[in-house]
Amino acid sequence: MSSILTIVAPVFGLIMIGYVSGRLRLVSQAAGTGIADFAFTLAIPALLCRTVASAELGSLAPVGILGSFYSAGFLTWAAASLATVFLLRRPVADAPAISMTSTFGNTIMLGIPLAMGVYGAAATPVIALVLAIHAPTWWLTGMLQASTTGQYEGQSRVSILKSTLKDLIRNPIVLGILAGALWRLTGAPLPAAIDRLLQLMAQASVPTALVALGLSLVNFEIKGQVPTLIAVTVLKLVYMPVLAWIFATYVFGLDDMTRGIVTILAAMPTGANAFLFATRLGRAIDSTSGAVALGSLLAALTAALLVGTLHAP
Repeated sequence: MSSILTIVAPVFGLIMIGYVSGRLRLVSQAAGTGIADFAFTLAIPALLCRTVASAELGSLAPVGILGSFYSAGFLTWAAASLATVFLLRRPVADAPAISMTSTFGNTIMLGIPLAMGVYGAAATPVIALVLAIHAPTWWLTGMLQASTTGQYEGQSRVSILKSTLKDLIRNPIVLGILAGALWRLTGAPLPAAIDRLLQLMAQASVPTALVALGLSLVNFEIKGQVPTLIAVTVLKLVYMPVLAWIFATYVFGLDDMTRGIVTILAAMPTGANAFLFATRLGRAIDSTSGAVALGSLLAALTAALLVGTLHAP
């Protein structure tokens, strides 16, 4: 129990520090935006860039890692879409937003700190692989599904695909991973000065990301239709990670550490990107906002249970 608390308590302690600082206005909204921008635009991309460029990837199993995580994700997406119409009795136009809310986890601000807290720096290659296509995969899936509901009349799926890819290719996380991959292709080690620079930036990634997450939660409230909140929370915090564990264990046969990292990433609560997506569509906005707040609150418990269940080192 003490080892679990040692891993989980500091993570959620930093989130709480950020939340209380924002709620009491000890940190202004502008400063909070700046902290989030630093974490998302500079520190985390530096961490992932350095990892991809220099980490030992000999035992990495890309097919198993991506297959486990995204098979679970697509099955969760499908279950959420079906639940929207047949269980929650909501309009089919709400399905893309609710599916995004049930699938798009906070893998960056919470998933990275938790996975690294459990498995250390060895977790970063697996994290980088999952994150390389995380936002593009779910945004494209959501936009293409939305186009089938008539929310983008007058736009072809090709134009939606192009515009979404254009936005996502500017994503700092994707750019950081691409930069590291391109340098890796040279076969040369990172110059000492650049390696040290990236290392210093990377060291700031975890604390700033967690404080930024806490600050962002000030803007979210537990609201929306109760049945919808229950459904998306169960799908995100229980259904998706269980599926990821099953795929990692019985389909792809991943080793214990890799399976644990994939499961942790799949178990992350709904991220703010889902709220941005719902806002863009103008559908299920309150429910998505509520899912971000409720999921982040419950994650303190589910993360502790998950770490204990995995018997992580």
